[in-house]
Amino acid sequence: MKKTLFLKSLIVGGLALLLLVPLSMIEGQIRARNTRQIETENEIAELTAGRQQLVGPLVVVPYQEEVTRDETNPKTGEVVKRSYWEDRRQVLVPRSLVVTSEARVDERHRGLFKAQAYEIDAIVKGDIFMAKGLGLPADRTIKPGRAYLVVGLTDLRGIRSQPLLTWNGADFGFSPGVPCGIFNQGIHVDLGPAAALEGRLSAFTLPLALKGSQSFFVAPVAESTKVTLHSPWPTPSFQGRFTATHSEGPEGFTATWEVFHLARNLAKILEGKGETTEAFGVAFLKGVNVYLKSERAVKYGFLFVGLTFAAFFFFEMLRRLPIHPIQYLLVGFALAIFFLLLLSLSEQLSFGWAYLAASSACTLLLGAYLAQVLQSPRRGWGFAAGLGLLFAVLYALIDSEDNALLMGSLLTFVGLAAVMIGTRKIDWYALSEGETAQAEP
Repeated sequence: MKKTLFLKSLIVGGLALLLLVPLSMIEGQIRARNTRQIETENEIAELTAGRQQLVGPLVVVPYQEEVTRDETNPKTGEVVKRSYWEDRRQVLVPRSLVVTSEARVDERHRGLFKAQAYEIDAIVKGDIFMAKGLGLPADRTIKPGRAYLVVGLTDLRGIRSQPLLTWNGADFGFSPGVPCGIFNQGIHVDLGPAAALEGRLSAFTLPLALKGSQSFFVAPVAESTKVTLHSPWPTPSFQGRFTATHSEGPEGFTATWEVFHLARNLAKILEGKGETTEAFGVAFLKGVNVYLKSERAVKYGFLFVGLTFAAFFFFEMLRRLPIHPIQYLLVGFALAIFFLLLLSLSEQLSFGWAYLAASSACTLLLGAYLAQVLQSPRRGWGFAAGLGLLFAVLYALIDSEDNALLMGSLLTFVGLAAVMIGTRKIDWYALSEGETAQAEP
């Protein structure tokens, strides 16, 4: 009998390990579906426009500066001074920049997979002061060229209509590209000779109609940058280097960012060539990523199976009610199928309803099956009620992303503590010899 008890415990443990195979296969399927979701997002971005980042407007003035260098005559060894004109550029930032924008978001479908695309209507206002001599030290000799107002955009396909710049009351149309190579992609306006703008404060207004997908960011280039974004989208994710003041409700959200030049790094923004991490914005995300939640659920699958098998094993030993390994295996497969049901249903329903449907189906199936296996409807449905409680605890683990590890650790500890305390008075040698245990848990 001692060998029988030991052998049965090995068989139960082996069956639990065997169920790692279907659980890992289901986890692989979840990852494959999540990969397809990411591919769908990229496909929609290719067909419409990708993530957008707005940098600017800025004024760029190319100029020539006279420089003097010492040169040595290789024949005579005489050192002489020679003058050269070098091409350089000066970047002028707005004193103030105010962006007021409205975003409309809709979902694009590829079969069961979805991605978010948006349209933004923005009004960009500000002013730029161009000092005499481009603000360079007075002892430098320069020849200013033409001034260009430039706007950097990540994806030019997202420009929905021809933008029109109002500069000091005059209207200018934009041209593609950015002079002086300041950005990889963007548009520009030729403002004319820079000398005509020196010593003046120039005001500008720029309406922008953009489209993109997934996220919209702004780089704070001005001495004072204020961006306000309103959208009816219910689940925004505010991201970037700077914090937004925001309000959210059933009608959407309104977010405001206000950044001063002391807090941002202009050199880092310009080094980014039009896309920089020195920015802020919002990602238009779905409230629930069903694939990440399903993957998080299946990671607790072995714990789920282990607790159920442990309950069966102790019930079998203490009640002297034999449960065949095939019956263990069928119950384990039913628990594994729950995770596959959860994945498939969550692609059709909201995650909460999918979880409720999958867990209810598995609980009812196991209750009806165990009522016969345990030779008592009360015992079978009692076990089913316990499994229902485990399903509820698992949902709390999935739903609490920040505390999932803590709750999972506590659940494991409580399960082990319950087994240890419940079996602390059992004489396992007597039990293995077929005698009555001293106490039942």
